[in-house]
Amino acid sequence: MVNQDNQSINPSKNFVLPFILLLLSKVSLHGYEISQRLEAFGFKTLDQGNLYRTLRQLEKDELLSSEWDTTGSGPAKRRYSITKAGITYLKGYANQLETYQSLLDQFFKMYTSFFELYIPSFQKKDPIEKVNNSRRRKDDGTEENGNGSSP
Repeated sequence: MVNQDNQSINPSKNFVLPFILLLLSKVSLHGYEISQRLEAFGFKTLDQGNLYRTLRQLEKDELLSSEWDTTGSGPAKRRYSITKAGITYLKGYANQLETYQSLLDQFFKMYTSFFELYIPSFQKKDPIEKVNNSRRRKDDGTEENGNGSSP
């Protein structure tokens, strides 16, 4: 979806799931840390409430587990970790994304070739190259125009 304010493109919310699993495949994180890292990936408009609902649903689906972290100052926080089932799901999702990427690559090849066919290219020629192509030197050192006559 295109954000009209700054013309940036926000990733689809459907892509947040594999990113959450990918993040948690390396280290367990608190919800806020997940949110910050997702933002760094490009999920700028991620609603916090939706994120926590997604985390709870992933936990119900046994793709994540969580436990209360009481270390450090402040209130206890939930720390999320990926499960074995989550890792399996992530690998399957990565395979699906790879297939999707292949389809996107084909789309952009076709898209590019479409524009090459129907929109003339505006290649600027170097004026020196243009002169060199239109004039050639004869063996005796005199110049000849591209049509075979002398200037």
